[in-house]
Amino acid sequence: MSTIRIRARVQGDVAEVRSLIRHPMETGLRKNKKTGNAIPAHFIKQVNCEHNGNKVMTANWSAAISTNPYLAFDIKGAKSGDTVKISWTDNEGKSDSAEVNVG
Repeated sequence: MSTIRIRARVQGDVAEVRSLIRHPMETGLRKNKKTGNAIPAHFIKQVNCEHNGNKVMTANWSAAISTNPYLAFDIKGAKSGDTVKISWTDNEGKSDSAEVNVG
């Protein structure tokens, strides 16, 4: 099951892309309340977005991003039926991607 939910709707020649990524986004600064041990850092380092296979955005994130981050952006020159793909990689080497057609 994908950790990314994407919606892309076009108005004119601009697609509004909205996504929600399920990820714990731990800073490494919090402590486990029961044990007192630090919770290891676990966060998304990079998010890439593609429109019809062409990279349109790269975001370099850090531990300062909230749990289950929301990402929204516009793609100029889009039309209905185009594909939008979002992928991420975290500091533990895990990754995921999802793709939708613009509606």
